[in-house]
Amino acid sequence: MHLYDVSIAPLIRNLENLRHILQQGEEYAEQKKVAPEVLLNSRLFVDMYPLIKQVQLVSDMSKGAGARLASLEIPQYADDETSFEMLYARIDKTVEFLMQIQPAQLEGAASKEVVLTIRKVDLTFSGLDYLEKWAMPNVYFHTTTAYNILRHLGVPLGKTDYLGQKR
Repeated sequence: MHLYDVSIAPLIRNLENLRHILQQGEEYAEQKKVAPEVLLNSRLFVDMYPLIKQVQLVSDMSKGAGARLASLEIPQYADDETSFEMLYARIDKTVEFLMQIQPAQLEGAASKEVVLTIRKVDLTFSGLDYLEKWAMPNVYFHTTTAYNILRHLGVPLGKTDYLGQKR
């Protein structure tokens, strides 16, 4: 299997599923006549990031993974989203970036060196280790947390919303 198939394709699918989950949240807020900001700023626990930041992190991890593996510049986004519409636009922008990456750009990426600096500490990975042990777990963690925030607030989400359906 090609690295593209286990990186870019699942990242795009995850972002599309996250967009769907957020749409369910927005519809729920409208139905219940709850200000969208209530959902967008909600957290599972006081020391965890709110929904908006969870979505931003999914976007950051996704575009970062695609760019690093394809040896591209990582797009920089402002992290200034305050509405569902702005989060959709960020997700769409991230998907558009990932869709520009072609399988050939990931040739040899599994063994390339990827260095991340986290809290002034350098973490060194092979491309495959970076994908499997850092990027994808972080993407899924923050997507799951976004799902759980909305589910905790009463949004009627199920496993197929998270995993995706043929849409």
